[in-house]
Amino acid sequence: MSETRSTNEGNKKKPPLNGRRALPPNNSNDEENEVPEMEAFGLIPRGFNPKDYLRVVDINVFKEPHEINKQQHHTDKYYNPKLIVRRGQPFQIQIDFNRPYRPETDQFWLEYLMGRYPQQNKGTYIPILVGNVLKPGEWGAKITHSENNSIRLSIMSSASCIIGKFRLYVAVWTPFGILRTRRNSATDTYILFNPWCQQDAVYLDDEKEREEYVLNDVGIVFHGNIQEIKSRSWSYGQFEENVLDACLFLMDKAELELSGRGNPIKICRVASAVINSRDDNGVLAGSWDNEYTYGVAPSAWTGSVDILLEYYSSKQPVRYGQCWVFAGVFNTFLRCLGIPARLITNYSSAHDNNANLRLDFFLDDEGKVDTKLTKDSVWNYHCWNEAWMTRPDLPVGFGGWQAVDGTPQETSDGMYRCGPASVQAIKHGHVCFQFDAPFVYAEVNSDIIFSRRKPNGTQVIEKIDTTHIGQLIVTKEVGGDGMMEITEEYKFREGSDEERLALETAVMYGVKKQTTKDIIYQPQTDIDMDFQVQKAVLGNDFKVTITFRNRSRNSYTATTYLSGNIVVSFTGTKSCLFLFLFLPSASVFEVLIKSSEYMSDLVDQASFHFFVTARINETGKILAMQKATVLEVPALRIKTQGELVAGKEMTVIVEFTNPLKQTLENVSLRLEGPGVLRTMRKEFRTIPMNSTLTWEVKCFPVRPGLRKLIASLNCDALRHVYGELNVQIQKP
Repeated sequence: MSETRSTNEGNKKKPPLNGRRALPPNNSNDEENEVPEMEAFGLIPRGFNPKDYLRVVDINVFKEPHEINKQQHHTDKYYNPKLIVRRGQPFQIQIDFNRPYRPETDQFWLEYLMGRYPQQNKGTYIPILVGNVLKPGEWGAKITHSENNSIRLSIMSSASCIIGKFRLYVAVWTPFGILRTRRNSATDTYILFNPWCQQDAVYLDDEKEREEYVLNDVGIVFHGNIQEIKSRSWSYGQFEENVLDACLFLMDKAELELSGRGNPIKICRVASAVINSRDDNGVLAGSWDNEYTYGVAPSAWTGSVDILLEYYSSKQPVRYGQCWVFAGVFNTFLRCLGIPARLITNYSSAHDNNANLRLDFFLDDEGKVDTKLTKDSVWNYHCWNEAWMTRPDLPVGFGGWQAVDGTPQETSDGMYRCGPASVQAIKHGHVCFQFDAPFVYAEVNSDIIFSRRKPNGTQVIEKIDTTHIGQLIVTKEVGGDGMMEITEEYKFREGSDEERLALETAVMYGVKKQTTKDIIYQPQTDIDMDFQVQKAVLGNDFKVTITFRNRSRNSYTATTYLSGNIVVSFTGTKSCLFLFLFLPSASVFEVLIKSSEYMSDLVDQASFHFFVTARINETGKILAMQKATVLEVPALRIKTQGELVAGKEMTVIVEFTNPLKQTLENVSLRLEGPGVLRTMRKEFRTIPMNSTLTWEVKCFPVRPGLRKLIASLNCDALRHVYGELNVQIQKP
């Protein structure tokens, strides 16, 4: 279907190009125009011979990983044969001529071109004359060494130049025309963002943070829930073969004008749309319904490389992703281009459907959540990214970390995207600053309002929960695998005066005002309700314990609903109804959740979101609470055999024992380790209960140093099964 659509679009009559649009849009880094090797000034005299003039014989751009350019520009890890440098920092090239260069009479210059219609005022055509000094952060070149027929040049790029792949030509002036070198793809130069350069918009002044947020190619995803935080490794693989080209292709796919590609704000904005496939056939198709036919279950991925390379080759959305997969791929994209980035997890994350900075849960007369009216939802956890940059479009003080999210939740300017939103602005409630700050603010700091409409039309608020949302916001610590809490970067301490002031500020800045004249709020104050969920292993029964505390002298009865839904948002709810009688003091009730009831419906997360509402029959008041729990999932075991030396054969062994009371069918295993082995996959038809499978893989590690092996197991009955192992690869 998509093929027919694209051909139809091609047949539409395009408007004539005139005025400012006289040149077609220049939004592909891959396309190029032909550049004349001889650009004549007029009629060329008959005796003219180009060989009489200075001629370029060879250009050496010192592009090997061990050579000066990649070493000084922190790009030696890229598996890419071309020159890769960072903007605003000098790099070296050598030009060999047919004879010694004579500065008094010979005149030459360099030309860097990008795209099909290079223009100097758009930054896609850059002529560089050779001078005596290099000005910091401005294009320029100077000769540092001259010997025989060769000269060494130091070239400075602009600290705000376009990011991408440039073509290099050397142009020599003659009285009759300009002679250029031939097109030579070996001298193509990639220019990236430079967090080491003070004039760059992404400058980060801490070396340890630069190593973590730009150069680290493996990260940690925190998941689970607030009571049971779980973690798994994710291979970003931003230096792997073809990943840089795949990331540049995403900007072509998003049709970002080449002239806008020096601006990290614009790049983040378009990337957050193209990471998901919702409206532009972007990288990842999302799926949250446990149906992953013709694709890979989100929990089976171990990293971003396979996803990006599959998209780069097929140009079709890769199936399937959920929030941590979108965030993992987005993080690879940002780090690959040189923008410092980190992956964030927000526990008890709100999805505010109507941008009113609060979550509205509507209850029916019996106290159950009305799923038809309730559009807002809470996720056990949600992952997004932060990118580091200045924000010259905002007042001073709102630069630094910016929240960006590739998971499709709500549209922004007509597309499914989110950010970049200043984390500082969110903390202080300044949600008037672009982009999408109200949505991110609600994710971390909205109040939950439980309300019920009476038959006479008045709305009664049964409960306001100000502390459930955004209970904990975390990311991976710098230089280690531990967890770093960053909740206070997004909001002031829960319940503090500053936090309430930030909420009032946020509401003041352009949120749809709620009409409160028909709303009554009279909570039941003399009864407290709490509930606990027993820790359990997947496949076992477990208990939910509900406790009521009656602080009055009255006896009450409560009609109580316990609904446990097996997904991260409020759908697919299974509820059970109880009638409890409780007298003054505490009353405790237990509910058994049987494995036979949940195993057939369990979604990948192996997590439940429990929701308890109790209507006090004597007063008609309603108590409401929610909690999440994650079941224990078995792990994979990884070990190695043989010498762990770069270039020598080693063996990786993955083991798994099936703990369930059933045979696992159609099991797939995935193993990867950046710098050790490319992703490997293996299928197993069945694993009987209590039996162990063993998978041996032979490989030749490429890069010495501390490396990580990551494995996942996936089948319909069991997801989110991981294993990982740190290995120290020695130098040969």
